[in-house]
Amino acid sequence: MEFLAMKPTDFRFHHPLRVRWAEVDLQKIVFNPHYLTYYDCAMADYWRALALPYEAALRRLQGDVFLRKTTVEFHASALLDDRLEVALRCDRVGNSSISFAGAIFRGEQLLNTAELVYVFADPASQSSRPVPAPLRALFAAYEAGQPVTEVRVGSWQQLAESARAVRTAVFIEEQGIDRDEEWDALDADAVHAVVLNRLGMPVGTGRLLREPQAGTARIGRMAVDRTLRGAGVGRQVIEALQQAAAERGERRVVLSAQRSAEGFYRQLGYEPVGEPYEEVGIAHIGMQRALG
Repeated sequence: MEFLAMKPTDFRFHHPLRVRWAEVDLQKIVFNPHYLTYYDCAMADYWRALALPYEAALRRLQGDVFLRKTTVEFHASALLDDRLEVALRCDRVGNSSISFAGAIFRGEQLLNTAELVYVFADPASQSSRPVPAPLRALFAAYEAGQPVTEVRVGSWQQLAESARAVRTAVFIEEQGIDRDEEWDALDADAVHAVVLNRLGMPVGTGRLLREPQAGTARIGRMAVDRTLRGAGVGRQVIEALQQAAAERGERRVVLSAQRSAEGFYRQLGYEPVGEPYEEVGIAHIGMQRALG
């Protein structure tokens, strides 16, 4: 494909950004080196799009990814306050190399194109090693439009190990909730949902309980890996639990939302109920939505 013929639709992955004052010169055009920063930020979000917590995933794969070469071809300049789309596509996975095609667009206008070549390597010696088969397969699946996550719904007996790993990382280690307050007897009777990535790593979880009020279910213990928030994992958990509630005939779902996540639940159709309150030292608010 000719670079100048590239369109935004040639790429599955897009990273939006806005040009700021610090990135432009007196002519109000972007300094050329800043485009490399744009591509670097987009690469970080590309890994998120693969549902991979970068550090933990690369540790599991016993390697790391190092940038070996970047080439950029300039066609037009970005201006102050432009809203840009940085697009990336994994074009080739060699024995140890991973090549990406990149492009930056202002609307439909192509501003520049790039080739980024990374090497999978030993993290200590930085000597190259073959790209692991699971990572190779993940790139191919994502670029082909296939799902990169799997949602499992089941009992605590079936999903305890995966759900416990996410909740421990989020509630106990990140938020500082006491272990005795996190684990309760309700887990044994709840329906649980866990999101796994293509490496089999659990990255999100939640549970569904029956409420005393007829036709009402409660979603709780919602947790998503810190590095993947905003990547759609939480939505997958909520939708799976809502479906489980609907399948057993419940008509309404309630939950206790941390105030920092209130906007997320509003986007999913939940509305606040009552006044804010504090639970385990964290501000919460009750929320609900009808099913069906």
